[in-house]
Amino acid sequence: MTGSQAHAAIDAVVRLEWARLVATLAHYTGDVGLAEELAQDAVVAALEQWPARGVPDRPGGWLTTVAKRRAIDLFRRHRDLERKYDQIGRALDGTGLGPGGDQDGDAVGDIDDDMLRLIFTACHPVLAVPARVALTLRLLGGLSTAEIARAYLVPEPTVAQRVVRAKRTLGQAGVPFETPDREQRPARLASVLEVMYLIFNEGYSATAGDDWMRPDLCAEALRLGRLLAQLAPAEPEVHGLVALMEIQASRIPARTGPPGEPVLLLDQDRTRWDQLLISRGLAALARAEQLGGQDGPYALQAAIAACHARAFRPDDTDWARITQLYGVLATVQPSPVVELNRAVALSMAFGPQAGLDLVDQLAGEPALRGYHLLASVRGDLLMKLGRPAEAQAEFERAAALTRNGPERELLARRARQAGAASGQLRAHGGADSEADSEADSEAVTGRRTAPARSPGTGRVPPA
Repeated sequence: MTGSQAHAAIDAVVRLEWARLVATLAHYTGDVGLAEELAQDAVVAALEQWPARGVPDRPGGWLTTVAKRRAIDLFRRHRDLERKYDQIGRALDGTGLGPGGDQDGDAVGDIDDDMLRLIFTACHPVLAVPARVALTLRLLGGLSTAEIARAYLVPEPTVAQRVVRAKRTLGQAGVPFETPDREQRPARLASVLEVMYLIFNEGYSATAGDDWMRPDLCAEALRLGRLLAQLAPAEPEVHGLVALMEIQASRIPARTGPPGEPVLLLDQDRTRWDQLLISRGLAALARAEQLGGQDGPYALQAAIAACHARAFRPDDTDWARITQLYGVLATVQPSPVVELNRAVALSMAFGPQAGLDLVDQLAGEPALRGYHLLASVRGDLLMKLGRPAEAQAEFERAAALTRNGPERELLARRARQAGAASGQLRAHGGADSEADSEADSEAVTGRRTAPARSPGTGRVPPA
């Protein structure tokens, strides 16, 4: 095996095994930061040995054994950690590297428990949201700080500092490496789901930069969601979130046109929607409902997404049902962002004036001040009502507020279209004008909490 082949194999193993490796080491050391350092040491050892010896039959087990032995050496040098040394020594008693440089590893059930502990630890509420996101992608996704920095358009040192500070905060706060008890579990689970959804949404509709989407982040969030559903199969909101992400992800191939420009939901070629992801999403939604979670925030949003997924044509969409679901969501999770979504659904079910009336009521909400989608939705409704001059001003305001390049161009184009329609209207002495625009029926759904992404309550990005 050449050096490049070995390095490629190591990279693949790290992607597949990193989270389990860190989880196993964190279980034995009780320290997430130390676990990651030991995992990194094991990877360095692999880089040194595998090119000459070949990749072991069970490379994940090889890495785990090497890392545990490094932990023993470390604890031997720190006699105040003798108890932990004994614990790891007993765990390794009678094991070793097999003929292929491998070992049997831990029982699957133990590994699954460790993975669940790692998820809850990385997403602990003691950490700020950006730190939770960075630590989750680092520990569970195996992404490098450079990869995370590129995905979020922030300097690499910033990401590195977030990860380091997050691990330090967990240690200083004495956060145990364990799953929360029955009383703490709902709040802690909500934090985990929030982090996964934040990662997904950043991929589905990028906050800033030149990319409309970052599908790799969507895929990573889906992988983590599916993993959590396997580890916590009795939690309905986990299945609700997975359902929502599966259905949303099914539209990714249709969300851009041939030149790469954004394509909104009602303009999308639905034959390009991924039917396998839709089927998986509907199955996950059914599971959430079977567990009694049909009124959970994520399950409700998944039910809304399912209404779109089941409509072969935009005209087949059950807007009355969507409006009803938003009404329930507004009760379960009151938010001006949810109300803005409901306004879009109302306009589709009962006419643009019904939607505009609600949007105008929301205009004074402090949480929506500076929120570009409020102006975008209002502009769309004004166009439908034959008021293109006012719509042009709203689209221009929305374009000025967004930090995403493709979205800014989309809104600027709609402003130009509104301006042209306004000119035609003046030329005809004020006669009514039909506007060729489509409502963004998913303008602002969700519960995003990252300040850079939303006005405090969050959203699913535009379809």
